[in-house]
Amino acid sequence: MSAISNLAAYLTDPWQSEFMVRSLLALIMVSVVCAVMGSFVVVKGMAFIGDALAHASFGGVAAAFVLGGNIYLGAAVAAILTSLGIVFVSRRAGLRFDTAIGVLFVGAFALGIAIVSRQEGYIVDLFSFVFGNVLGVGKGDLLLIATVGATVLVLVAVFYKELLFTAYDPAMAAAAGLPVAAMQYGLLALIALTIVISLKAVGIVLVVAMLVTPAATAQLLVRRLHLIMAVGAGVGVVSSVVGLYLSYHADVAASAAVVLTATVIFLLTFLLSPRRGILGLRRPSILTKAEEGYGGPR
Repeated sequence: MSAISNLAAYLTDPWQSEFMVRSLLALIMVSVVCAVMGSFVVVKGMAFIGDALAHASFGGVAAAFVLGGNIYLGAAVAAILTSLGIVFVSRRAGLRFDTAIGVLFVGAFALGIAIVSRQEGYIVDLFSFVFGNVLGVGKGDLLLIATVGATVLVLVAVFYKELLFTAYDPAMAAAAGLPVAAMQYGLLALIALTIVISLKAVGIVLVVAMLVTPAATAQLLVRRLHLIMAVGAGVGVVSSVVGLYLSYHADVAASAAVVLTATVIFLLTFLLSPRRGILGLRRPSILTKAEEGYGGPR
């Protein structure tokens, strides 16, 4: 009975604290939204832009902090302006997409560093957005994450077919009369908002992992975009729960524990996946885009 009691205590003790419950709710919501938007990031090969927008948001965070404004609003403005600027510069200047990303996100991040360097002392509250502080999530943070997250999910649901068509075959989408440029601007803006609501939970440094790793894990298991979203959300939620247990019992940083758990799940899936895993039953083969679900909306 003592073993059962110890196990029960191990499983229930973390949730006796209100801040742990708030942390779990925040991570679950962030995981779902990141999985949905991360699916587009993964299938379009846009992992670099996820990292870029996360770092670009630091400029807005620093400016809002110094001016006494809302840090989330500052991050959102910086991330959205950077995302829109990337598309605009790339299309108008004829530069490669990754070149425009490299120029603009470094500039925005450097602006944040310049602002911070002007402040005396070590600004703990500001740097919590760099490294994440999910255990410090308050009720106001939860409300913001829920509101913005729900808005992102509703917009994806409403424009799902258009986003899907544009993501897989922009040339065909343009020929079909879809506003491809507007869809690209909109997609990057939604990714930017997703990054902003994830900052408090996992921080600028690790937010790209929440965008990419669960969706990449799902892509090893399923083909269709909506399934990648669903499985990725499941991976994110499991990583959040396990990561918080590790954080509580092993006394390690919560955001790092969550990301490391997601990474371990990805590596295990990579080894054992029947579709692509190293040890899976099915041997790797050359697959066409249609076979992998890249042939357009279905």
